[in-house]
Amino acid sequence: MPIGKGPQAFPRAEYLRRLQALKSEMARRQIDVLIVNNMSNITYLTGYTAKSGYVPQGLVVSINEEEPTFILRRQDAPAAIHQTFMERNKVVGYPEHLVGNPEKDGFDTVIDFLHESGLASRGLGLELGYLSAQAAEKFKGRLPRAKIADFTKVVAWIRIIKSDLEISVMREAAAIADAGIMRAEEVIRPGVREADAMAEIAATLARGANGKPGTSLASMYLCSSPRTGTPHIPWSEDVFRDGSQINLELGGVRHGYVAAIMRTFSIGTPSGRLRRLHDAEVAGLEVALNTVRPGATCSDVANAFYRTIEKQGFEKDSRCGYAIGIDWGEPSASLKDGDMTELKPNMTFHLMLGNWIDEDFGYVVSETFRVTSSGVEVLTSAPRKLFEL
Repeated sequence: MPIGKGPQAFPRAEYLRRLQALKSEMARRQIDVLIVNNMSNITYLTGYTAKSGYVPQGLVVSINEEEPTFILRRQDAPAAIHQTFMERNKVVGYPEHLVGNPEKDGFDTVIDFLHESGLASRGLGLELGYLSAQAAEKFKGRLPRAKIADFTKVVAWIRIIKSDLEISVMREAAAIADAGIMRAEEVIRPGVREADAMAEIAATLARGANGKPGTSLASMYLCSSPRTGTPHIPWSEDVFRDGSQINLELGGVRHGYVAAIMRTFSIGTPSGRLRRLHDAEVAGLEVALNTVRPGATCSDVANAFYRTIEKQGFEKDSRCGYAIGIDWGEPSASLKDGDMTELKPNMTFHLMLGNWIDEDFGYVVSETFRVTSSGVEVLTSAPRKLFEL
């Protein structure tokens, strides 16, 4: 029995709007057909969130076709039929013998499709930054008449300004992230295994908030003493102890969209150094948020934070955040000194103020925010405190 369409995260008109914005940019660059292989970009353009990018696949966007054609592994095609807004005939599954084949792979099916559709000698956009060197050479070698242009980050820059529908989903994701932090406050205790605490937090992220379940789990990092000087280490086999500090980063997920949050926990009275750093960082966070408005730049926001904590004797040598949306980070704007990207309404960012000072000492706090027509909306809302347990 054929698989049917599942509930769509967004209406068809929303996906067509996104595709039209992309096609306008393609026309400006004299591109007739674009092959999208970045998973986040495929999600943005189709609604597809299943995990199939572990093998070659491509979303073929033709400037003259209303719907794109998604070419992917045959066993994953039913998921694409079920999740995407496109008609069934716009999902093409390639045969299993192309998986693990050293001579031919799924990209050969994409190239065959271009030849069969009369698109092999047109202006061709490729996301070269997401292709292996071997795959890029295959496209160039099998499409000698195509005028190939690099389209690596073009979709990401279109994604940076969200629709009101996307913002609604980001708010739902933020509520789930807040719930994860509040659950962490309940389960982090002396003698509890880190793994058991994370199991409870993950369960909360899956159950969701306000009747909206999480639709996936994003990366989670629990860095406890003595590992608080590193940002991206997972939980250990150890237990929490009196005097431990815990830096926690997590995100709520709705339909591929992520809202991230970071908070710091202390079992027992925090050290004076940690308290001073927390106070400086929260002060800097508030100044940075007050700097957010249309017309300001990413650099303005970052430097507002840097100046504030420097007055209190601290420095941060990494960026202050980045654009966020589908699949956590978006590879476009960064909140850092010198990034002159102008803030515009409905851009969303993770104001990430993790500060790793020594090998065994760091601190985290962050918020996900939206640029509004006059300032800022902070989407996450867990207490902006140093959690003392």
